[in-house]
Amino acid sequence: MTERVVVVGGGTAGSVLANTLADEVADEIEGGDVEVTLINDGEEHVYKPTWLYVPFGEKTPADAKRPLADLIDRRVELLIDRVSAVDTDAKTVSFDGARSDLAYDHLVLAMGAQVTPEETPGLAEGGHHFYGPAATEELREALAEFTEGHLVLSVIGVPHMCPVAPLEFPLLADTWFRERGLREDIEITYTYPINRAHGIQSVAEWAGPLMNERDVNVETFFNPERVDPDEQVLHTVEGRELSYDLLVSIPPHEGSDVVRDAGLGDDGWVDVDPATLEATNAEDVYALGDIADLPTSKAGSAAHYAATSLADRLASVVRGQRPTTEYDGKTVCFIESGEDEATYIAFDYESEPTPKPPSKLIHWSKLGYNQSYWLTARGVL
Repeated sequence: MTERVVVVGGGTAGSVLANTLADEVADEIEGGDVEVTLINDGEEHVYKPTWLYVPFGEKTPADAKRPLADLIDRRVELLIDRVSAVDTDAKTVSFDGARSDLAYDHLVLAMGAQVTPEETPGLAEGGHHFYGPAATEELREALAEFTEGHLVLSVIGVPHMCPVAPLEFPLLADTWFRERGLREDIEITYTYPINRAHGIQSVAEWAGPLMNERDVNVETFFNPERVDPDEQVLHTVEGRELSYDLLVSIPPHEGSDVVRDAGLGDDGWVDVDPATLEATNAEDVYALGDIADLPTSKAGSAAHYAATSLADRLASVVRGQRPTTEYDGKTVCFIESGEDEATYIAFDYESEPTPKPPSKLIHWSKLGYNQSYWLTARGVL
């Protein structure tokens, strides 16, 4: 009997998993014992970290995408459609369109996260963000026209994609304005929901002094509940107010109604075992990347490392073997610190990261990785 592996989502997690698994079970696919199907709701693969650079004119949205068909192993069947429902009892997925339900033996959910600025009253009208091609281009225009006033970067949505991007934006903006001779006329403020500059203690201890050195104000325990776009004021649940001339937010994020409706996670994120990535509420269902409720960051590197672990496990499962590989939470993040310098952090479920001193070498290493990312998506790196 053929083992049918269905992967929903063609981002980093889904693409790396499908390609790595296809390579590991190449003989079984060739022999008709295994089928791997990847379903994505669009024909393009998007590398989202590129969007951070668009407002500063260093990248374009086109740099962030490639045709998915060019990245996926030829042994993987690629379906372009939107999954509308999962039936974990019947072991089928349904589609928005006329396509018939698709049966699976093993299902991997990797649909990512969505931003929902509309959840915070006034935010969609009064703020910008860089989590999408249109949004980041709009921010580029706003930034280009901004020559004086108060720029506020406010972290509103937690959890969110890319854990260090909120720190990177004000540091990059600081350098960008200095290079244009505008910095003395622009005040920059960074806000964070808890009582330190970042959720990871060691990163907060690294970022706080750097922000102070770069003359970036830091407001902690700051949780916006609404935005007044006419008066250009942020209002928080703590009763505080902060005026702005240009607001850049990390907007609220949400999981998937498909997950919620299937009973795989009440809040739209899939409840999973952190080591095996198996859903806790259904058999033969797994989750990867941002859609998985894991005790680590929603980062592309976490998705990459988890995908390779799960590919090993699934290869064992379809062969009738006991899987032994487990994901240890490995995550690696570069952090742009402005002035053409960067640092990086590496951590897992058991260890805290220690940011290294920023350097130009790490900055150029990050840019180099961004160029070579497409090999990662193909499962080569």
